[in-house]
Amino acid sequence: MCAVEAGRRGSRVAVLERAEKAGKKILISGGGRCNFTNLHCSPLNFLSDNPDFCRSALARYTPDDFLGLIAKHNIPYHEKRPYPEAAPGQLFCDRSATDILGMLLEECAAVGVRIFLNTRVGEIAHNSGFVVRATHDGQEVEFAGGTLVIATGGLSIPKMGATPFGYQVARQFGHSIVPCRPGLVPLVLGRDDARGYCDLAGVSTVVTASCGGASFREKMLFTHRGLSGPAILQASSYWNWKGSAAVAVDLAPGQDWTAPLRNGAGRRDVVAARGALRKILPQRLADRWVERHPQEDWTNRSLELMEESVHGWEIRPVGTEGYEKAEVTAGGVNTAELSSKTMESKKVPGLFFIGEVVDVTGWLGGFNFQWAWASGAAAGRAI
Repeated sequence: MCAVEAGRRGSRVAVLERAEKAGKKILISGGGRCNFTNLHCSPLNFLSDNPDFCRSALARYTPDDFLGLIAKHNIPYHEKRPYPEAAPGQLFCDRSATDILGMLLEECAAVGVRIFLNTRVGEIAHNSGFVVRATHDGQEVEFAGGTLVIATGGLSIPKMGATPFGYQVARQFGHSIVPCRPGLVPLVLGRDDARGYCDLAGVSTVVTASCGGASFREKMLFTHRGLSGPAILQASSYWNWKGSAAVAVDLAPGQDWTAPLRNGAGRRDVVAARGALRKILPQRLADRWVERHPQEDWTNRSLELMEESVHGWEIRPVGTEGYEKAEVTAGGVNTAELSSKTMESKKVPGLFFIGEVVDVTGWLGGFNFQWAWASGAAAGRAI
């Protein structure tokens, strides 16, 4: 996106791509259909030490702008809500992610952008301009210019080629890095919770997961090591960020599942509790919850406490599944040292940082792609 916008304005642009193929992460995104943006994108959908930083770029390149590009290339797409409680606004390709990659490559070609695959940067020097020394297809090459854009992404999914290169360049030129951590990642439970729930791997239910002041009503999935699913992935970006060590899970949002027991004339015992909770939760989870929360008596007060426990399950994860399973990297190049309008370094004129390498992290659902398009466009238009 940055290369396209710069090329449209007459710049001579070279894209140095470490991989043997461009856009590998695009191709695997959204289950191969690329969740390329979100209709409801706003600055509230992003985390950063400076939450206002993303406002300018997002305002000047919106989802509608990207949809204009989609329309130009006649790419069919749809809004997808995999289940009723899923957040709206997520847009996917009807066919496959190759449509998005092909569109971007066509746009690059149309404005003369050259893409050098299998290119590994060895050294970057800076004097009046930038000199990048690299190997391309095994041959030593050198690129020189007045502008250098770092669009190298974060640490997530190393098997796809993710490296800390972008952070190393930032440090080389005097920039600080907001500590990185895996984002949109499954959480690992401690021994007691794991012993109690991880044999439920594969069971899922709609919950509200809250952490760090943010709440997400989405599906949660039990795994062999802990918890996953959209609700947990969303909350994970806030976990261990600014003191948020716990995740609160409401297993039955909006439901008063003990009301029939409290208000009826029927039996009040384990069997009745299991039956009532099975109407709200998957059977295995309902049975396990009642088993792990035994009651001394079945008074109204005890039932109220049982109700509260289902709505206020506090988990304290012991870790995450790491960058191997993380969809994004939270943290990154300190936004206090960048222009929010152009993404240009305040320390080194002509040096830009865009996309995931910057300390701006989106929610699940197309937001990180929109940040990529918007930050790339901001830099490309400024070059």
